[in-house]
Amino acid sequence: MTADAAPRPSELSPSQPPQGDPLSDGGPLSEGAPLPQGDPLSEGGPLPLDGLQSEGAPPADGDPLPEGDGEDSSGPPPTWAQRAWPVILEWSIVLICAVGLAFVLRAFLVEVFVIPSGSMERTLLIDDRVVVYKLGYRFGDVSRGDVVVFRQPGQSDSADDLIKRVVAVGGDTFEIRDGLVYIDGRQLDETYLRWPESTDPAGPIHGCVNPAERDRCVVPEGKLLVLGDNRWASRDSRYFGPIDEDTVVGRAFVKIWPPSSLGGV
Repeated sequence: MTADAAPRPSELSPSQPPQGDPLSDGGPLSEGAPLPQGDPLSEGGPLPLDGLQSEGAPPADGDPLPEGDGEDSSGPPPTWAQRAWPVILEWSIVLICAVGLAFVLRAFLVEVFVIPSGSMERTLLIDDRVVVYKLGYRFGDVSRGDVVVFRQPGQSDSADDLIKRVVAVGGDTFEIRDGLVYIDGRQLDETYLRWPESTDPAGPIHGCVNPAERDRCVVPEGKLLVLGDNRWASRDSRYFGPIDEDTVVGRAFVKIWPPSSLGGV
């Protein structure tokens, strides 16, 4: 009795791959073995990347270029002059606006004056700086005791302005008695004067309602009688008479120099 012969390799079923076939076992392909149909390597296609791309790899066809910090290839970078021109223009506008604002403030609102003489000592000394408010008297009346800047009577507009204290307004009767000032028969309290201080008549006071007298003046309406605080060294209404209210430039309200004397006038 003979044993069954083992089947020859040619008789294997084509549907069952031989044992140890790398394609069926999932093992590595042997060198030089052909790749399966449809494999991207065999067709020369790109490797599947599962949504990730290695750093430095070129983008795939159709992908947009990544945004970067490189130079714009549309044209050359701006020159220094092109970059500087907008800055120069901006600061020029700022400077023009500042100068225009300063001019408007000086012409209509406030102005700084330098005291040129000692006629207002001890209140204001030589070279003191005071701020004069110009707009106040457009909406209100001048009051007795105000320190005002005004144009010199009988002088051109180019002449230096004067600064004095108002001691009498329109309708007041100004009198000098024994070196003291009286308004409408009552002594004027002048705590701002240097001690001892006396007010002496100068000459006949012209421009009053009453005939010119050395020590008495009835101030006309619309006029002001002004005196310097340093009565011994002041040329004021005792010499040139009452002044027109329209010649008043403004009221000195604060002293800004020297810093040690900073404060109201």
